[in-house]
Amino acid sequence: MNILVCDDDRAIVDAIEIYLSQEGYTVLKAYDGLEAIEMLKKHDIQLLLIDIMMPRLDGIRATMKIREDSKVPIIFLSAKSEDVDKILGLNIGADDYITKPFNPLELTARVKSLLRRYTQFGAMAETKPTVFRIGGLRVDDDRKEVTVDDESVRLTPIEYQILLLLVQNPGRVFSISQIYERIWKEEALGGDNTVAVHIRHIREKIEINPKDPRYIKVVWGVGYKIEKQ
Repeated sequence: MNILVCDDDRAIVDAIEIYLSQEGYTVLKAYDGLEAIEMLKKHDIQLLLIDIMMPRLDGIRATMKIREDSKVPIIFLSAKSEDVDKILGLNIGADDYITKPFNPLELTARVKSLLRRYTQFGAMAETKPTVFRIGGLRVDDDRKEVTVDDESVRLTPIEYQILLLLVQNPGRVFSISQIYERIWKEEALGGDNTVAVHIRHIREKIEINPKDPRYIKVVWGVGYKIEKQ
């Protein structure tokens, strides 16, 4: 699998290349957002690791551009002081983030986890099509398509999996920890903001009024659910 690493610190890019190459991945390198966008056009990339603060085009603006026509999984690399940017990154389409300096084992584990989820998401099911309908919301898990009132909705792989979990279990309340552990396949340690940001992003795409949602409801102090209709 091809992984694109984008960071203006060449030493970090080289170090990540060593870690991921040892796991059998092919690493391509870019040093700013514009280079990353061009690399994605020229190569078949399965995952992007991108720094937030870079010259010419930063990771936030690059991700916004990439998400216009690509669902490639994206992990942000960020400094501890960039918490606001992490949340913004998740809002505009990133799937995960890792804070620098990072543990090489954590980095490779997150890469493997996201690639595994992305592969499962992209694979066509061998069983009969499964379609879930809640009011005007329709999720076709065979085609991996979401529509609201017959209008197509584009979700990232993580957003899709969260929505699918909820529509498969209408009326059931899932806590933030349950959602995180089911989707990210790891223990929920500090995943509250990550889940909340993705839920908010889904609402912005499927709800007429995200502040008064028809579909994804919050059960205060408990979690989230989709009402049975």
